[in-house]
Amino acid sequence: MPFLELPETSRTFAFLARPLLPLALLAALLVLGRWIGKGIQMKRLGLPESLLAGGLGLLLAPGSPLPLLPAAVISFWADLPLALLTLVFGSLLVAKPLPKLGPLWRPLRAQILLALVLAFGQFLVGALVVGLVLQPWLGLSPVMACLIEVAFEGGHGSAAAMGPTYERLGLEGGQDLGLAMATVGLLTASLVGGLLVVWGRGHGWLAIPSPGEAQLAETLQASGALENPGASAGNGPATPDAEPSSPAPAVDAEPGSQAMPARWLANLGLAGVAVALGWGAQLLLGLAADRLGGGVAVVVSALPVFPLALLGSLLVRWVLERWNLTDWASVPVQQRIGTLAADLLIVAATASLDLGLLVRGWQPLLALSLAGLAWNLGVVVLLGRRLMPAPWFERSLVEFGQATGVVASGLLLLQMAEAEGRTEVLTPFSIKQLLLQPLLAGGLITVAAPLAVDSWGLLAWGGLCLAVVLGAGGLGLWLAKVEA
Repeated sequence: MPFLELPETSRTFAFLARPLLPLALLAALLVLGRWIGKGIQMKRLGLPESLLAGGLGLLLAPGSPLPLLPAAVISFWADLPLALLTLVFGSLLVAKPLPKLGPLWRPLRAQILLALVLAFGQFLVGALVVGLVLQPWLGLSPVMACLIEVAFEGGHGSAAAMGPTYERLGLEGGQDLGLAMATVGLLTASLVGGLLVVWGRGHGWLAIPSPGEAQLAETLQASGALENPGASAGNGPATPDAEPSSPAPAVDAEPGSQAMPARWLANLGLAGVAVALGWGAQLLLGLAADRLGGGVAVVVSALPVFPLALLGSLLVRWVLERWNLTDWASVPVQQRIGTLAADLLIVAATASLDLGLLVRGWQPLLALSLAGLAWNLGVVVLLGRRLMPAPWFERSLVEFGQATGVVASGLLLLQMAEAEGRTEVLTPFSIKQLLLQPLLAGGLITVAAPLAVDSWGLLAWGGLCLAVVLGAGGLGLWLAKVEA
């Protein structure tokens, strides 16, 4: 009888091995990249070890100098970024207390206006570069004007998610170009951002805590009441080594080795509920859009799950606070879930790049990357100091990191600049992310932008973006002058 059962067992093993082998290889690459990255101290340069791991995978992919990985593995990896990004967004707010605006309204308002200038300005400079240079000289698709925002603001996950939309609109290779630009943005956010911190320190732009604040912070740090400020993840939120000394959650209070698995299972379940809520919202929107038809149906059909998973994460947090169940959510575990998913995302996205396409498309890649970087730097240095309340440099710096690389790039630059996070910058920045994330950086506007370019034309889309940039920037400058 065992011999009769062998074929079925073999089929079951093959079915399970189909996803398990690529996932195991992906995890092995991440472990190897982290090991090498720690040896060469990549984090001191602000570079994520996962990017190195993805580069190693790219060297082993078919068509590379050392093609050891089968094409089926690379194909599986290419489908992972969207799912991993959805998990990142689903875990983002589960363990974070719901903020109360109150006195935060002024910095939050300025943060929102500066973020709008950065994002719509990326659309604008993309339209200018494509309309004036790339389209007339190289005959490229006008939809390419949207690549700066989706790659710089949205990162690897958004670039991967928008790939099918670009293909439908005739931009062949848009996903690979977007992923390559996201890698460029991640690198420049750390390298150029680090130089920007040095420049700001030399010009006296950095906020310096008072002696009383510094002494209080040192006292709290010595007593263990503050998280370890030096611990941060390369591609996700800061990851403390231990939880603060507030009362331990119930799931952490279990003795023995069972506490950690129980805590992880509970928090994975909460993140999973947030993802499920986002998926359910996408289904409901799809049903409503089918009835409305027209442009609404087109936009909703291209809307990925991850912006809705962020709203699901917010809803889960609201339920936890409403029913006094916040002990279920652990800050470090949720952060590590998001960090691990973001690390695997970057490894998978980088390793599955099409090198041949990137070599052929180096001209638009270089032109759009330089234009986007120049815009972000100009907005931070020239507009941020006039629009933002104090400490203006730190508030603008975290926006530069997020708008060029990922959220973690902004947090890393902030940690470099503001002496272990003693200025009130993170709270309004986090609330701003919550408000704008469903719209930009992979949200509704990011999804609708290539559709608008294809339907209205590049000139009309560029004019709309110019109006938003002038309106948001002008309103911010006027409010700053009135409140000065």
